[in-house]
Amino acid sequence: WGGEGMSCDTVIRGGRVVAGEVVVADVGIRKGRIAALGADLGPAGEVVDATGLLVLPGGIDSHVHVSQPSGPGIEMADDFASASASAAAGGNTTILPFCLPGGGGARGCALRSRRTRPRRTAPASSNTASTSS
Repeated sequence: WGGEGMSCDTVIRGGRVVAGEVVVADVGIRKGRIAALGADLGPAGEVVDATGLLVLPGGIDSHVHVSQPSGPGIEMADDFASASASAAAGGNTTILPFCLPGGGGARGCALRSRRTRPRRTAPASSNTASTSS
């Protein structure tokens, strides 16, 4: 998909791409986003030879502790900006913060509390993932 008549900043060439099934393909990247997937996407500013290698999409970390109370007066050090940047540096594009009910409270109440807390996301310009709770 994509690719016809468009130039890419980067092409990851000839890798075994995991996209539902494993296929040998090029991955075209433009402005920091996947823009094309197909055979022989043509020239690019940067070409990465992935012949024989797996090319994986960004990972999902489904249990992270972000700005979470850990005890009386103790809160996890990561906020959404630092957790997003850390996740992106490790290849994860999505994080799902764990929601801990406090003091025997119901999970629904804890979830509502998390949704109303202020949060920041990593800036898009830093090429890191954005997250929300």
